[in-house]
This record gives sequence, structure tokens and C-alpha cells, in this order.
Amino acid sequence: MRLSKRGEYGLRAMIVLADTPNPGGPYPVMQIKEIAQRENIPAKFLEQILLALKNAGLLQSKMGVGGGYYLARPPQEITLGHIERVLDGPLAPIRCVSQMAYEPCGCPDAETCGLRMVMGDVRNAIADILDHTTLADVTKRVHAVRAMKQKPE
Repeated sequence: MRLSKRGEYGLRAMIVLADTPNPGGPYPVMQIKEIAQRENIPAKFLEQILLALKNAGLLQSKMGVGGGYYLARPPQEITLGHIERVLDGPLAPIRCVSQMAYEPCGCPDAETCGLRMVMGDVRNAIADILDHTTLADVTKRVHAVRAMKQKPE
């Protein structure tokens, strides 16, 4: 697995949406340009990324004045693994260990292939972390680190 710019920017944008307070309701609505400026992401590229996340059911949008994007579900229900798969595809470092896009490799015996075994472990470790980490987990972690930085010594 390689985290592309698309994946990185999408994850960062989703974290911003999960971490933005919204006194008027459960999910804040943010404009693309606001997210782009805050995270230093090219707005046109971000627009494509957010549209893909919307099409996958992770975001919703609101048209008109005060419009923009917002989370389709609570942050504790959206995992980083889901976001990453939508934006970058399978998590597996090689296709023969992928659960989403399996393709046989060219090795003589796939069952005893050492590389396949190790890459399977890599895939499982990555999936375990990303599939068990929600946007709420990330925002909680960010707040904890920020609180520690602000404590006087």
C-alpha cells in the first residue's frame, strides 16, 4: 500500500470535517475552499476527492448559500480504512495478498511463497490499524496532544 496524495488529502479533509465544531447541528458544513486553505490542499483536486467520498456515501453536500460538504455519518462510524480504500483502492502491497483486488502472482508455489507470506502480514497489520481507527479516534488523539502541548511545565 502506498498512500497517494489523493489518499492523504482525503484523510486530512475528513479529519477536519470530523473535528470542526458545529453549534447548530450534528455535522458542520464546510466549503471546499475553507478546507483547502486550512489544510494547504489544491482546491480543484480536493473537489474531485470530496466528490469521490460523497459518491461512496461518506460525505453529503448542501447546495447554495452556506453550502458545502459534511460527514454522512458520525465520526465514530467512519474508519480510515474505508476512506483509504475509496481513494486509493486495496491496502495490500502486492496483488496476490489483496482481499479486494486479488490477482495471482507469478511465483511457482503461492502457498509457500515467503514474499507472499510477509506481504500478507503487512497487509493485515495495515488493515487492522486503519479498519479499527475512526475519525473520532483521530480527533480525540489530536486534542490530547494539543492539550499536552498547552500545559505549562
